[in-house]
Amino acid sequence: MASTSVIDDYVTGLGRSLRGPLRAKRDLLAEARDGLVDAAEALEADGLPRPDAERLAVEEFGPIAQIAPAYQEELAVGQGRRTALLLFLGVPFIALVWSVIWRVFPVDPVTEMARWPGWFHPVSRIVDYSQLAVGLLAAAALLVFGPARRRLARPWLVTRALGVLVWVEVPLVGALSLMLSVSASLDGFSSYPPGVAATLLSWTFMLWQLYSATRCLIFTPRSTA
Repeated sequence: MASTSVIDDYVTGLGRSLRGPLRAKRDLLAEARDGLVDAAEALEADGLPRPDAERLAVEEFGPIAQIAPAYQEELAVGQGRRTALLLFLGVPFIALVWSVIWRVFPVDPVTEMARWPGWFHPVSRIVDYSQLAVGLLAAAALLVFGPARRRLARPWLVTRALGVLVWVEVPLVGALSLMLSVSASLDGFSSYPPGVAATLLSWTFMLWQLYSATRCLIFTPRSTA
């Protein structure tokens, strides 16, 4: 145990300075530790005592204050990628679910649409187009985090932008959707099992988006320097 205390202390300190998805953080720390152990073993093979080899390996690796920002950026990009994938797959899926619900719900569309206010359809279009826009932006973000990542100096800024986008879009769409739901007030819809399931699924997905967006904002570096 004593032979690895210097490296373990360094990796523990590095871990305390990082914020990010647990699995990704654990993988980064394991990679750092393996690199330090390999460096220490190489120095030991050259004749240095193990404690000195570990101290020198840690010194050559760099102070935590200098190393941590690069690791934090990697964790931020990882969270951004997760959020973008959630939006890219989830938003179209929820839209598809509601499209199916409106097609199978047993109601006379002509009779019901006549009771809806004039603003209903424009607002409905805003909801639809905003969700489409989010899906397209999520696809663009996935490209940034993939093939185009090397072209950006600060790809983690895309993670922050995704967090802000979701926190603007989800409350807006949620409020508009609630307005549409109350205005439509379809007879029997509140007791229609597929409709209830779709509603619960939609609100659960909104909360999931907000949770993921919050992590995007928390995990991005504090400074843009």
